[in-house]
Amino acid sequence: MTKHLKRAVLPITGYLDPMSARPGESISVKVSADFQGTFDVDTVRIISGDPNPAGPDVLYEPRAFGLEPSYQARFQDINIGSYAVVPGNNYFTAERMLFTVLVQPWLLKEETSVIASALDSSGAGWQLSARQGTLAFSYQANGSELHQVELPDVLTYKNWHHVWAGYDISKNHLILGVRDLKDEKIKSLSESKDLAPLPNKIDLVFAARKTESISEDHFNGRLEDPAFYNESYLEPETLPSPHEAPSGAILAWWDFAIGIETQSIVDKGPFGLSGRLINIPYRGMSGSRWSGNEMDWQKAPREYAAIHFHEDDLYDCDWETDFQITIPSDTPSGVYGVRLQKDDSTDILPFYVLPAKSGPKNKICFLASTFTHQAYTNHARGNCDSEMRTRMKEWNASPFNPDDYPIYGRSTYNFHPDGTGISISSRLRPALTVRPGYITFTDKAGSGLRHFSADTHLLYWLEKKGIPFDVVTDEDLDNEGPELLASYDTILTSSHPEYHTGKMLDSLQSYVDSGGHLVYLGGNGFYWKITRLPTLPGVIELRRAEGGIRAWSPKPGESHHQLDGGYGGLWRRNGRPPQKLVGVGFSAQGLFESSYYKRTRESYQENVAWIFKNVNEEKLGNYGLSGGGAAGFELDRADLELGTPPETIILAVSENHSDSFIAVPEELLTHINTETGERPEDLVRAEIVYCPKPNGGAIFSVGSICFCGSLNHNDGDNGISQMLENVIRQFASL
Repeated sequence: MTKHLKRAVLPITGYLDPMSARPGESISVKVSADFQGTFDVDTVRIISGDPNPAGPDVLYEPRAFGLEPSYQARFQDINIGSYAVVPGNNYFTAERMLFTVLVQPWLLKEETSVIASALDSSGAGWQLSARQGTLAFSYQANGSELHQVELPDVLTYKNWHHVWAGYDISKNHLILGVRDLKDEKIKSLSESKDLAPLPNKIDLVFAARKTESISEDHFNGRLEDPAFYNESYLEPETLPSPHEAPSGAILAWWDFAIGIETQSIVDKGPFGLSGRLINIPYRGMSGSRWSGNEMDWQKAPREYAAIHFHEDDLYDCDWETDFQITIPSDTPSGVYGVRLQKDDSTDILPFYVLPAKSGPKNKICFLASTFTHQAYTNHARGNCDSEMRTRMKEWNASPFNPDDYPIYGRSTYNFHPDGTGISISSRLRPALTVRPGYITFTDKAGSGLRHFSADTHLLYWLEKKGIPFDVVTDEDLDNEGPELLASYDTILTSSHPEYHTGKMLDSLQSYVDSGGHLVYLGGNGFYWKITRLPTLPGVIELRRAEGGIRAWSPKPGESHHQLDGGYGGLWRRNGRPPQKLVGVGFSAQGLFESSYYKRTRESYQENVAWIFKNVNEEKLGNYGLSGGGAAGFELDRADLELGTPPETIILAVSENHSDSFIAVPEELLTHINTETGERPEDLVRAEIVYCPKPNGGAIFSVGSICFCGSLNHNDGDNGISQMLENVIRQFASL
């Protein structure tokens, strides 16, 4: 396998499949190393992931999983970038060939971008490509001279073009043409070349060229209706479109309007030369015929017959397995890691051990927000500056930042090179952001942790308090449904449970309605709707429709998921505001800094006095490792109109937030008017709520993403810690 030296890679890294397992089950470990020889391996239980010297530090406990102490190192490349492949057929390289396709460039690069190609391993075959606005068609037989024809300045940014290219060996000429669908201008040429026959049965590739197992020179943009015409149509200026062509005119036509929810491309021609998509390009995209009359691709699929390809799409690194971990029968449920080491280079790959299905369980279960971790995987923020790198080194934090390693794919908070927001994320790749000790921000008042590392604030606290707990993940819950939670007295969320499927929300609602206790320990939770498919394990999709705090917005008509056709966006816009499930929902966001809560008059009622037993702080949570306080960054509040149960008691409300905090867009009607009628600045608040539910269940929600960062202040002897301990012990009868 060829190593691509231009791609920055980690010294050693890997990924796991799956990321969670029960005793007796196995996890595959896939590793790539940028060196020769062997690497060392061990497994640890992850107790704390905060490298801040002012906090609990990064703490591991060695655990034996029966692995060999070292394994042979090897480099495993990554085939990044999306494209389509059709298995080789003689029609693709016949003596006379005419290929057509509709093309919409979204990135006009100086480098070559291949629109379609049929090339063997030696480079023999043909290639249709673009370079900036120039369209080119090249032809090369084995051992023969490369022939190429070009049309300069014919492709324009985001405009649709009908492109055709072909050759006739008997007449020794190449043809190339383009018609701009916007102004109907046609440019074409036919040049005489000394053409020798091409090899037979070469794979046809759309949006890239293939060399061995790696694809290169990817096209960034949309393709529609690629087709081959028979030999009578080598005068293509009068070429009919494939769906209007008379019988016998078409040899192959891949109608991308068929199977939008799949990774197949279907040939409607007489020979059924269907193919497959690699790395999940975007489907359900508006095409050349989009009228704007229908916003759902399922109702007008021919208007959405385009596929959008990107040079950095990535589904599965497809690395070979180096070894497997089989979970011993006596392994306690918890968070663990595979530690890969070579000299001074280390990477830890976290995984989760669930309790055995038939064995004893604890009363409390932590629901790890692995779908949220996945949505943020390899989020390149552009903030890894010298100050952060200095802190990473001084704290011995995780030393690798996604800013430096685009080869592992980006997050759904980033953009593709052509400006498209990233809507697909996979866990089948190294996840630099899902590592103990990973720093997200250079926090002046704390550790600057989010997601996986931030959640260890809670896990460490539970351990210090002697509160036994099990662990399950988002993916487990989506796979198994409410049965996974049914035996637990109390479910604890993470600090940021933002991304959920409908099945997950159904399961959590069923749990609460059946008498369970749900403790929501974060902010901006239960916010975005995601989709999964069993046929694409490890993948989530989201379309950031309508509103909300968004990293990007979809184009008109492109808010329905390609995987199942469901409408995307906020769960609030899909009729399921977070308030319905946990009593509070996203209200305001600011910089990564925090304030405190003040108790309400209602919090002193006798029926909730147990929550505040031994809590004596006037400013509740005016300290912490996340922004310096318990109430910060992203804040949630109650709202009866959005579904907060009327019996909910607001126990505390945050105050004294900086001017960086603003109300979220979904609350604003204008710059001064809001959905609630309150002033926008009055929506800047986090609320701690308690809500008893029928059948003995209850909800306790804290309304802040930074809450758990305050638990370990003063070695856990503080008001936030005491309040949460009171709630958990009451809910779980500990």
